[in-house]
Amino acid sequence: MPDVPKPPAGAAIYFDGKSSQRRAVTLHLGDRLEIRDGETMLAAWAYADIRRADGPSGMLRLSSLSAPPLARLEIRDAAFAADMVARCASLDENTPGRRGVVAIVGWSLAATISIVAVVLFGVPLAADRLAPLVPDAFERRLGEVADSQVRTLFDAKVCGNAAGEKAFVKLTTAIREAAGMDTTVQSSVLSSAVPNAFALPGGRVYMFNGLLAKAENADEIAGVLAHELGHHKNRDNMRGLIRDGGTSFLVGLLFGDITGSSALIFASRSLVTSSHSREAEQDADGFSIDIMHKLGRPTKPMGELLVRVTGKEGKGLSIISSHPLSEDRLARMTRENRPATKPPLLTPEEWRSLKSICDSGGKI
Repeated sequence: MPDVPKPPAGAAIYFDGKSSQRRAVTLHLGDRLEIRDGETMLAAWAYADIRRADGPSGMLRLSSLSAPPLARLEIRDAAFAADMVARCASLDENTPGRRGVVAIVGWSLAATISIVAVVLFGVPLAADRLAPLVPDAFERRLGEVADSQVRTLFDAKVCGNAAGEKAFVKLTTAIREAAGMDTTVQSSVLSSAVPNAFALPGGRVYMFNGLLAKAENADEIAGVLAHELGHHKNRDNMRGLIRDGGTSFLVGLLFGDITGSSALIFASRSLVTSSHSREAEQDADGFSIDIMHKLGRPTKPMGELLVRVTGKEGKGLSIISSHPLSEDRLARMTRENRPATKPPLLTPEEWRSLKSICDSGGKI
């Protein structure tokens, strides 16, 4: 009888997946891949179950779906490895080096898109829904934390020589009463060269002396202060804090944490240099226009101040945000402008006193 040919055989290193033992074995290619140690059959892998595992260059490392998860074969014989590859039709199915990478990239991309969607749509939507629900007491506590941090960030002191403070109180009282707001709304001038004004949570409105220095009359400043009161009345600043603070703010809101994680929201100059949305800016401008009409004063001066500060760029600060551009806001305030029907909000002497409110000897 003719001899029956023996199946091809090759040497390999085998790890059974149950222990750390490293075994030198012989592989026999028959109906299945037989793994032997001498005459002892250690395992038999169906070719359809064999998959490629990560391995160094020059080595074919294999695993099997029917074997323990950590079981491995390491084949360095190039000819035998080529024979194995030819027999294993599903060798590269769902392996990290092939389709697995595509799956990983796909899931990573989906996760990234989800995060971006939450940031762009989820958090702003939550801010719109939550801002009106924040209790006044909580908002005032936020304002207290923000107040101290703003002064630290800008190394600013409250300006208040007697004559200047008296004029400023007269101006802000007229605006506050026209807006129908009570005395919980507080306003101050800070000694900073930054030409800006902003409102903090809880009804704290600040104006930097840098903006006051660029103003030419009380109507310009009154329009700006009324604009910031509009942001306060519409709770735009609270909405912005929820949006910009994101998760840390929501956690603080849930647990009443104002001095911990939520306080970090304020640890950036973005608190007073951030832009509101186009709609929020337009609404605050509309509020300012209504207040100036109630006071019997023109609306155009505020727009002139904004353009004077920003030029034609209109970028950067809260009251001079690029949403919309300053020249567009001036155009609106010019259209809404009415001749003065009541006396100036400040006398010429009071205006001079307000302009010099931050002179030496008047800082707290």
